[in-house]
Amino acid sequence: MDDRLIVALDVPNALAGLDLAGRLGDAVSFYKIGLGMLTGGGLALANELKQDHGKRIFLDMKLYDIGATVEAAVRGLAQFDIDLLTVHGDPHVVRAAKEGAGADMKILAVTILTSLDRADLDAGLMRDGDLHDLTVERAARAFEAGADGVICSPREAAAIRALPGSRLIVTPGVRPAGAAPGDQKRTQTPAAAIEAGADHIVVGRPVWQAVDPRAAAQAILAELPPRL
Repeated sequence: MDDRLIVALDVPNALAGLDLAGRLGDAVSFYKIGLGMLTGGGLALANELKQDHGKRIFLDMKLYDIGATVEAAVRGLAQFDIDLLTVHGDPHVVRAAKEGAGADMKILAVTILTSLDRADLDAGLMRDGDLHDLTVERAARAFEAGADGVICSPREAAAIRALPGSRLIVTPGVRPAGAAPGDQKRTQTPAAAIEAGADHIVVGRPVWQAVDPRAAAQAILAELPPRL
């Protein structure tokens, strides 16, 4: 199976997540479970998909707190045999997360959310500067702090791939041609994201809102360029 596609299980609860995973079957091997699913049995779903179905799991928690709290939270989550976990890309957060992660779970640093643009950063009193340049700089600092990879929009993937010591790149904000962007502001097609340097693309609504989710996932995979 081609694990470059990560399907976001952004559905209400674990039962709906299991139903969707069952409909996707062997077409998808990698799933994202996000913060919205946490109170709907997300950790139990992660464990069942991993242990009983052999799927890879990306837990998208975007942790942010003081170092000791982040380290403790990550150490607790490491018990669930998670493949990827997100934290915010601030260096002190990344360093703490790496302390708690152990050997097997990879820490991905969030650069700037793909639902944000420069106006959003201004509203949040964030530093002036071009959004693209700030994203690349945050990625570089996260790598220096020990991150195993970063989350960024497809539009920044090529510049981040060119950084010294560049590692894993995972891109949300991916939409097949013709799909509605939803709340994403910095989107690209699946093929363009991979060609720009992404290792994995994250796709949610275009799959789980489709009449036939399995066919939708297969169409996305068919669009991806061959592995080098």
